[in-house]
Amino acid sequence: MIFPSTQAEKAVYGEELEGALQSQDEQGLSHSLVEGDQDKVEEGQLLDEAINQGMSGFNPDLFYQDLVNNYQHAENIYGESLIRLLTGEDPNALKKNIKFPEYKKLLKKKIEDKFEKLEQEGLIDEEKRITEKGLTLASLVLLMEELNELSTKDLGEKVVKQKAHYGEKSDTKPYRKGDRYKDITLKASIKKAIRRLHSNLTLNDLETFEKRKKTEKIVIYALDASGSMKGRKIKLCKKAGVALAFKAIQDHNKVGLIVFGSDIEQLVYPTLDFMTLVTKLQGVKAKKKTDLAVTIDKAREMFPSDNITKHLVLITDAVPTEGASPQQDTLIAIEKAKYCGITTSVVGVQIDEGEELAKKIVEIGQGRFYKVKDLENLDLVILEDYYSI
Repeated sequence: MIFPSTQAEKAVYGEELEGALQSQDEQGLSHSLVEGDQDKVEEGQLLDEAINQGMSGFNPDLFYQDLVNNYQHAENIYGESLIRLLTGEDPNALKKNIKFPEYKKLLKKKIEDKFEKLEQEGLIDEEKRITEKGLTLASLVLLMEELNELSTKDLGEKVVKQKAHYGEKSDTKPYRKGDRYKDITLKASIKKAIRRLHSNLTLNDLETFEKRKKTEKIVIYALDASGSMKGRKIKLCKKAGVALAFKAIQDHNKVGLIVFGSDIEQLVYPTLDFMTLVTKLQGVKAKKKTDLAVTIDKAREMFPSDNITKHLVLITDAVPTEGASPQQDTLIAIEKAKYCGITTSVVGVQIDEGEELAKKIVEIGQGRFYKVKDLENLDLVILEDYYSI
């Protein structure tokens, strides 16, 4: 199931989205999706796939010519999912029948009809570029797919439950009347009794964990938009960003966004505005090289100077390739960030060559390194990192 089917499920989705959506346009599109409008779902998926393939618009004639002249080349450019959504045809059928003139004629008509419908609904303009409404629909599909997938996972709740409702375990203190018995630490209490040469544990020997009040967190999600992230990789990275924003903002913690390549492609300063983050994430297109040092320096500027928890999470599949000394520049940038009280984790998306540098980054930045091979669980990895700070 991608979207809710029962009235109860639809009600839950409506409640989850009510506070996140802002415009009437968003509300109307989300209503269509929640009610299971399959045409709207597929249109949103189509636009989502196009953006993930690095496209901001379409050329219907070129798309058709690519298909009929060299299907394999077309699949490398557009991806199998986008071809299926644009043509309404199974890729296997396309490969088998593309040589027949009558099939080509029907295929061309299907493609023309698809683009005409997208234009009539305002999802693309006359130049076949994706409109703001189209981006909104693609964003809502991304959001609802991820919320649905998280509902089938544990949302990291096992980790959450290990953190007490009253705060996190820190140093110990002498037991006082009113302290919870479950917070008594036997190890520290026994050590205290032994130091006092007591043969039995007395009330005055008891030690309890001192609870440290949870502080506000600000997390910046820094996403690598280099060319190698194109397609499925960038889609799953976006969904992981949605999961982080959803949970952090539920906890009243702000989230920021940096999309980086050879320069900063897009950024959102730390905010509680969930839909702004989702829409900016959806608009990400992979296309350039990687400059980690510039990204880290920009993140440092985006964090406030307040004495709060500040955490940067870098999502990348590559080593830095920009600058005279990219690795050294990256480590210098991390040292500056750490001096400003920012911790840094690295989520390596199928990373190999850059693993050594990633480990140096987290050692200096006092964060965690995650080497992710199963991208389908990338969202849970991001949430695990969030719960660890």
